[in-house]
Amino acid sequence: MAGRIRDVDIALVRERSPIADVIGEHIQLRNAGGGNLKGLCPFHDEKSPSFNVTPERGMYFCFGCSEGGDVITFVEKIEHLPFSEAVERLAQRAGIQLQFEQGGYAPRRDHGERARLIEAHRVAAEFYADKLLGPDAAPGRRFLSERGFERADAETFGVGYAPNEWEALARHLMGRGFTADEIVKGGLAKQGRRGPIDRFRGRLIWPIRDATGDVIGFGARKLLDSDDGPKYLNTPDSPLYKKSQVLYGIDLAKREISKRAQAVIVEGYTDVMACHLAGIPTAVATCGTSFGEEHIKILRRFLLDQAEFRGEVVFTFDGDAAGQKAALRAFADEQKFVTQTYVAIQADGLDPCDLRVKQGDAAVRDLIASREPLFQFAIRSTIARYDLRSNEGKIAALDAAAPIVAAIKDAGLRKRYAIDLDRWLGFMDERFVIQRIGDAARAQQGRPQRAPKAAPLDPSVRVEGELLKLALQRPALLGPRFDALAPETFTAANHVILHKVIVEAGGVAQAKAGGREWLERLMAHAHEEGARALVTRFAVEAIHIEAHAEERYARDMLIAAELMPLDRAIAQLKSRLERLNPVERQQDYNKLFGELVALEGQRRVLRDGAAGS
Repeated sequence: MAGRIRDVDIALVRERSPIADVIGEHIQLRNAGGGNLKGLCPFHDEKSPSFNVTPERGMYFCFGCSEGGDVITFVEKIEHLPFSEAVERLAQRAGIQLQFEQGGYAPRRDHGERARLIEAHRVAAEFYADKLLGPDAAPGRRFLSERGFERADAETFGVGYAPNEWEALARHLMGRGFTADEIVKGGLAKQGRRGPIDRFRGRLIWPIRDATGDVIGFGARKLLDSDDGPKYLNTPDSPLYKKSQVLYGIDLAKREISKRAQAVIVEGYTDVMACHLAGIPTAVATCGTSFGEEHIKILRRFLLDQAEFRGEVVFTFDGDAAGQKAALRAFADEQKFVTQTYVAIQADGLDPCDLRVKQGDAAVRDLIASREPLFQFAIRSTIARYDLRSNEGKIAALDAAAPIVAAIKDAGLRKRYAIDLDRWLGFMDERFVIQRIGDAARAQQGRPQRAPKAAPLDPSVRVEGELLKLALQRPALLGPRFDALAPETFTAANHVILHKVIVEAGGVAQAKAGGREWLERLMAHAHEEGARALVTRFAVEAIHIEAHAEERYARDMLIAAELMPLDRAIAQLKSRLERLNPVERQQDYNKLFGELVALEGQRRVLRDGAAGS
């Protein structure tokens, strides 16, 4: 059994795994100033970005859920891996061959379960792609050709063919060293009487990749009349593949989604291919399930949608009743996006793939360009079910559409759609329609209560926090003056813990130039519960100053920190003096008064020094 990974190799993995690049494979990051990056947290659902990354120090921290750490920690949490497997995954990404303190190089069979299953899927994808070129795959090649796809297109998307045999893939994988249990657990095969049998046989195959580009499952399309299975068959849920959390094409589309602030949701694998080839590289599709909340979370991380309503999500559905129903289901989740949401439906019912075959690439682009706001589509689709030639029909349509309008969170947008609804129904009585919508709003239940406003932060606590951020991020600016601060300078519980860590690490005098080595030293001395999270948080949280003013700001924070114990001591002395009778206890009064004068003098010297610096 291999021993532990050498510390020097772990350090090399961190060095060659830029944290912004690794995290950027999962979420979009934007410049937040001061060398920091910001995005929507992948570990909890949030409306505005609170996930911060500091490439200079190789750390991340979310101020919404308090998750934080370095690049290895991130891979551990996002991939649900133990530490050693996260290091192995990053090492493979960076082209580093790990050595172990006992047992030499780690053989592939000693890799963790996820790494083994990822490798099995990679080998399977290569196997299927190779088989597409064989004579038995002629029906698959014909299927692609009839839909306007060439060989180069199939190679771009990794399309393959599953031989119409019971054990073709299973034999191939076991010949490459994978066990029957691994093949079955990954969903690549099913358990038969005499061993594993292939899950996909005689079908066209699409590899389904996660955002990082790893193959985690497959989608398979029926080709043969003798196949009595469903038209499309997907990998079952496995340790790698959760259909509610997968978007086909996200690996190819994610950068364009971030760049264009647009995502196009289509219904099938060939629709994704058609859109990308027609000049819509932001297209993705769900895999055997309806578009839902987990898919929204994936897209929001790359859209980085915020209250500015700059981005857009476009749903494309067939023009039939089922397509309209799907669009209305999407409307139910619409306001979980903080962005503009549209629907694009081809009047003749053609999906993007068929549209491209019959009318060309430009028609696909025109379909997306002709998108209709999803609110408008939902309202108009609802009232279209009623006979608007009678007053009874109009009232019924109004009552059916009113809850949709009432659910619109933006008050201005809600009023505009109320006016539109009045016009579409033909009442020509805006006050009546708005009143009816108001009744629907009041009838709706389960509205969340507003969170109470946070209490204003104590100025001294703010100073403590800024000083500790400087100690972790810019220790050279503080020097021995910080180390000379009395422990009682820090009063907030978290600040007391963090200051203790700094002291036990030898103070900022041990920081040298700061950076990653200083943070690792602090981590090694962060023994109290929650201390490591505090180190991460204060290493990432932005210091709100301009770069040219850092020295002055650090000096001001030090002076403010030195003044705080004096201010507290002066306040205590004044309180005691107020309670003393200067006639009856003249000696005690004069002593305390002398102490007060001395402290006031110390404070004046500090303040004068601050003013003159």
